[in-house]
Amino acid sequence: MMGTRKLWGIVLLFAICSMSANAQAYDKNIQKLQLTYQLINSLYVDSVNKDNLVEKAIAGMLKSLDPHSVYISADEVAAMNEPLDGSFEGVGIQFNIMNDTLMVVNPVIGGPSEKVGIRAGDRIIGIDGDNVAGIGIKNSDVFKYLRGKKGTKVNLQIIRKGANGELKFVVVRDKIPLHSVESAYMATPKTAYVKITRFALNTHTEFVEALEKLEAENYENLILDLRGNGGGYLKAAIEIADELIDKDKLLVYTEGLNSERRNHHARRKGKFEKGNLVVLIDEGSASASEIVSGAVQDWDRGLVVGRRSFGKGLVQRPFDFPDGSMIRLTIAEYYTPSGRCIQKEYKNGADAYHNELGERYAHGEYYNADSIQFDEALKYKTKIAGRSVYGGGGIMPDIFVAADTSTYSDYYRDLIASGSVNRMILNYVDNNRNKLERRYQSYKKFEKDFEVGDDLIEKLIKEGEAAEVKLNKEELAISRPMVEAQLKALVARDLFSTSEYFQSINHVSDAYNKAVDMVESKRDYSQYLK
Repeated sequence: MMGTRKLWGIVLLFAICSMSANAQAYDKNIQKLQLTYQLINSLYVDSVNKDNLVEKAIAGMLKSLDPHSVYISADEVAAMNEPLDGSFEGVGIQFNIMNDTLMVVNPVIGGPSEKVGIRAGDRIIGIDGDNVAGIGIKNSDVFKYLRGKKGTKVNLQIIRKGANGELKFVVVRDKIPLHSVESAYMATPKTAYVKITRFALNTHTEFVEALEKLEAENYENLILDLRGNGGGYLKAAIEIADELIDKDKLLVYTEGLNSERRNHHARRKGKFEKGNLVVLIDEGSASASEIVSGAVQDWDRGLVVGRRSFGKGLVQRPFDFPDGSMIRLTIAEYYTPSGRCIQKEYKNGADAYHNELGERYAHGEYYNADSIQFDEALKYKTKIAGRSVYGGGGIMPDIFVAADTSTYSDYYRDLIASGSVNRMILNYVDNNRNKLERRYQSYKKFEKDFEVGDDLIEKLIKEGEAAEVKLNKEELAISRPMVEAQLKALVARDLFSTSEYFQSINHVSDAYNKAVDMVESKRDYSQYLK
């Protein structure tokens, strides 16, 4: 057999010769990567997946940079883009899998399923001739069956309560919108409320449409809820901020070692540049949410209420590969108008970075603002009133509202975690849909008249026991106000929409109630902005 050293020499010679005639100009590190790849392909003891090898090498390089520079496979790119692109192609239903059966929670209004007559409560038992009932179907399976190219057809076999036998529908797939403005309503006769859950391509359009609909109510104040909003497109954040802040004012700027400073200013007369404004944030508010709340705070345009935001101030740029995969590379940091970079520290590695929210909880930050320590070297002043604000790790609200644990109990947590709450409500609405729809033909009547009585609580207890969640009467008594609010909100969602869910549940949120109080109190509101 050929000696190992001689074989290595041949492989090395092959790797060097395979480079272009300009090999001398190659970066030595690139040569090292190429040589490693050639050695593995030629000498490794077993067969290797070349594509997987390259992908892991790219991912490893990016992992050494920062937590947000990542490699994304072609399949992951498609899944990632859906929420931000604002639509996908499919049949248009909200569904749940209950008792191993695919159940329609609601058809998307104006979507292809609604157009052919599919209703909430319908049970899909067959798709294109395949049985999908009682086979252990999963969410991922449903997506594969029902999503597809616009214009293609899918045959559905459905069981409907009150109907004899199977119903058959032919649904033509179409573009299905993914809404980022999930709720918009009048919180009080003077105050409008809008909740944005992500910053996508259609977010600005949805936001403007929501405000225009609410204009008929003559609102004077606005609560913008960005809690749990993990961000999205920079452009969408700038457009939302532009609707709130005067023309020509700086909204955000980006800058990096290899990226020149780029300023983004308000360019139009916005829909709500005057009037009392509160922005709600929490530890789940990141990136684009922090751009909006940071601009509002820095220009003393409104009050930021809630808990400290996530702290993502890094800007990523996507670079596409021919196979559909991509890398998202951090190219700059973004800065609020006062000059703050609110990116939190990541020098201790990705694990420590992603565990930072848990550290906040352990240190008591969710319950006490005094546990938050700011670096005085990162103190800045707001642009109008000169109030002190800080960089270095998220947007600190002007008014801190602690996480409310007064109605929390392990029993309620276990009911939620076991799926008992959702299952019970799905069954309840399904069994009583016709009666409920006749009785509550408008949300206004539902909000006024629907009450969660002992009968629903008993159903929940039994559902929990079936899932091996043992009743704890003392803990149920503690959590009862939250349980009742949650059950009513879930019924509202199933009878109406997600917007009514938030309208029903918000009143038990301390942060929401504080926002309403502040935005409607001219004296207290202006006092904070001095």
